[in-house]
Formats: sequence, C-alpha cells, structure tokens
Amino acid sequence: MDIVIGLMGGLGLFLYGMNLMGDGLQKSAGAKLKKIIELLTSNVIMGVLVGMLVTMVIQSSSATTVMVVGFVNAGIMSLTQAIGVIMGANIGTTITAQLVSLDVDFLAPISLGIGIVIYMFAKKSKTRHIAEILLGFGILFTGMEFMKDAVSPLKEYEGFTNMLLSFGSNPILGVLMGFAITAIVQSSSASMGMLIALASEGLIPITAALPILYGENIGTCVTSLISSIGATKNARRAAVMHLTFNLIGSLIFMFILSGPIVKLVTYIDPDNTARQIANAHTLFNVINVLILLPFNKLIVKLAIKLVPETEGEEEDDNKIIKYIDDRMIETPSIALTNTLKETIRMGEKAKECFNYSMEGILENSEKKVEKAFKKERHVNELQKSILSYLLKLSKSSLNDNAIETVDALFSVVNDIERIGDHSENIAELAKIAIDSKLKFSQDATKELTEMYEKVLSTYSYAIDAMEKSDVELAYKIIRMEERVDLMEKSYRANHMQRLNNSTCNFETGIIYLDIITNLERISDHSLNIAQQVISGRIVFK
Repeated sequence: MDIVIGLMGGLGLFLYGMNLMGDGLQKSAGAKLKKIIELLTSNVIMGVLVGMLVTMVIQSSSATTVMVVGFVNAGIMSLTQAIGVIMGANIGTTITAQLVSLDVDFLAPISLGIGIVIYMFAKKSKTRHIAEILLGFGILFTGMEFMKDAVSPLKEYEGFTNMLLSFGSNPILGVLMGFAITAIVQSSSASMGMLIALASEGLIPITAALPILYGENIGTCVTSLISSIGATKNARRAAVMHLTFNLIGSLIFMFILSGPIVKLVTYIDPDNTARQIANAHTLFNVINVLILLPFNKLIVKLAIKLVPETEGEEEDDNKIIKYIDDRMIETPSIALTNTLKETIRMGEKAKECFNYSMEGILENSEKKVEKAFKKERHVNELQKSILSYLLKLSKSSLNDNAIETVDALFSVVNDIERIGDHSENIAELAKIAIDSKLKFSQDATKELTEMYEKVLSTYSYAIDAMEKSDVELAYKIIRMEERVDLMEKSYRANHMQRLNNSTCNFETGIIYLDIITNLERISDHSLNIAQQVISGRIVFK
C-alpha cells in the first residue's frame, strides 16, 4: 500500500510540475505560439515543425492533438495540415522523457528555491512566468524522485520483476499494459516517467520496456479520440489519423525495428537503462515520422475511408460557431486569437442584420425583414457561445495582456449584440410600416438613406479597426460618430417641421423618429468598439 501511495503522490507531483512548467512556457511564448501556428501551410513538413515546437512549449502531445482536432472541427485546418502537426507532436513530446532520464535530480531543490524567491518578489508578469517554469521544473523532478523511491522496494518482489521481464518474450502483454496506463493517466509523458522510474531502479531492461513504450504511444491517442466525439467528420478523421500513425509505427517497430533499436541505444548508453528508454522513445518517434511522412496523403485517405461520408448527412456550413472550440483552451494564446476571429464573424453577422433591416424599410421588403430577424437570432446565439467561451478562457493560463484582451472582448461582444438588437428594432418598425402600408416622404427617405450609409460606414470601420488593431482608424470613428449625432439632431428637427407642415402623417413620423434613434444607438456602440481598440486592449495581429 505504501508503494501505491508513494507512486500516486509522485505521479501527481510529476503531472502538476509538467503542467506548471507548460503554463509558464505558454505565458512566456504566447505571441510566439500564435506566430508558429500562422506558419501552417499545405506544406506537411512545415506542419511537422509546427507540431514539434508547439508540443515542446505546452509539454503535451495529447494537448496538441486535441487542439488539432479543435482546429479541424472549426474548419480552419485541413486534414493535410493536421497530419503534419500530429507527426510533429509525437517528436515534440519526447523532450519530457529526455529531461527526466537525465541524472540532474540535484537541480530540483535549486530550481524550486530560485523559483519561489523570484515568484515572491517579482513585480513584472514576465518574470513571474519564468518563476513558474523553474517551479514546474523543480516539482517535476521532485515527483520523479518520489516515484523512484516508491518503486525501489519492488526489487525485493521476485514475482513483480519476473512479470516485467516477461514483456520481453511476450510483447503483446507489454503493449496492452502501456496502452492501459497511458489511457488511464491521459499522458504519455507521465507513463514514460513511470517507466523511466522503474528503469532507474534497475527493475526493467530495455527489451521489456520497448513493448510498454509502443503501447504508451498508442494509448496517447485515446485523448484525441475522446475529444472528437460529437465533432465534425473531419475532426473525427483527424483523431483517427493520430491513431493510425501511432499504430502503424508501433507495428513496424515491434516486428521489424526492435532489434536494431535495442542495439543502437545500448551502444549509446551501455549501462543506463533510463537513458536507453528515453533515446528509444525519441528514435521511435523520429524514425516513425521519417518512414510515414512520404505516405501522409495515404493516411489522410485511409482516415476518410474509415470515417466515410454518410448518405443524406451533410456538414452544417452555417453552424453557430466556426472558430472557437473547447479543445483549443489547452493552448490559451491560440484560443484567444480564434475568439477574436469569432467576434469579428459575429460583427459581420450583425452588419448583415443591420443591412437587411434597413433595406426592408427602404425597399418595403418583407423578405429582407425576415432575413434580418433570422440574422439577429444568429447574433444572439453567437453572443452566448462567445461569452461562455471567454469565461472558460479567463480561467486558463493567460498572461496579463491576454487577460485584458479577454475583458475587452466581453464588452465588444455585448456591444455587437446590442447592434443586433437595434437592427431588430428597425426590422420590427419596417414590418409595422409594411403591414400598415405607410409611406415615407421623399425628404424622409433621403435622410434615412444618408444616415444609414453614415452609420454603416462607422460600424464597418469599427469592425475593421478591431480586426487590424488600427488605432488611427479607430480615432476616425470618433469623428464619424460625432457627425451621426449631428445628423440625428438635424433630421429630428427637420421631421418635426414636416409634421407641423402636414407633409408627413403622425404614424409615419413616430416610426421615422424611432428609426433614427436606433441608428444613432448603433453608432454609439460602434464608438464603444473603437474605444476598446484605442485603449490597446484588443490586439489582433
């Protein structure tokens, strides 16, 4: 029982340290991560490099592949791009095994001591992020020491050592064990840590460790498979590609390359089984990528065949959300970029709603009015989805600048939703005018058209300013909004004069005044968006 408690405690520290170090690295490299993802092209080799670098930063191939499933589900990454990133993630995850296999345990207390001191006294957030990396590093190695100490008494149990040795002669059992452990702890790095802990205490030779290692590489696919449940067909295909890649690689190594790998890693480190396992893990993933990279298109085709198109089933191109996905929260900096994209998309939907409502009133079109109502419902659903996502994102590992952006987006999303509401108000007024067969005077129609065009320009510039982080354009919106305010006052006075002159009837007059009031409010919310850009809290580059 003491062994189990010690092993679980060490595993918990190991996982916490790995996550803390990954969070610190993500906060430090948030902007760089976004640039790395932007390197994604149809070039599969670039995808491999991106997957490798991202995984090295976030310290988890499972997190990277889950993020890939999210990107594919959102339709912003193709399967061709995804296969490259998945391959690269497998190489990137080997860095953790290499770290823990090194005999640098003496650095753990030093790293913890320096990290704690820096964290306590640091004022700058960047310095605190470095402290988190050091603390994570120290806790990870402390957890590794706990696991080594916990399994050390197992040397005395002959039955346990014989069981481990049997995996060399019965590799299928070893594969199943590695698969089961990784599927349970949801981290191949953690299961590799346990394997290296056993090797460090002389409990398992490289020949018995290799089948477990192959099983761990298959087991790490469980996370992405689970995350793809309920996703689009392409997202499920991405998860299947991950499984296919690791499964084919494991079969190649188990039946063909195990012998050469054992000889090579033993030659490099004759007396250090922990280093042999870490090197075998790295060689497995690097060689697997080199072997299967030329066949990446075949893997994509196989995934499409395994997850085929269902007759009568169509992907919903008009789904509520497009760019955001809970799977991406594993990498907050990237998730935030996609939330900005979704917010821009919401802004465009609100603009369509606005256009349809005004065209409905100016063209006397019931069809346009109905389209406005439909778009407004879409805007409302987007608001709920984005705000819910922002709430989850606010609880993730974000640096200070990103936290400010999240706060700003809460305001922007609500402003866009209010623009949708005012557009709906105009559509309702249009419906009343159409049903009552009311007609505006020539002067009133001209004024409504002029004010509509000015407000539309103001709002369009606000969305552009946010998308381009263009402060100069945002300042231009301030002047445009002032012009809209003057137009509203002037047109209201003109209309009162028309009412007095009886050139416009009372019912039409009320609708006219309500429309220009809603137009002025849309302009106000456009100004609010512009002010968030001016504040520097929204950076979309």
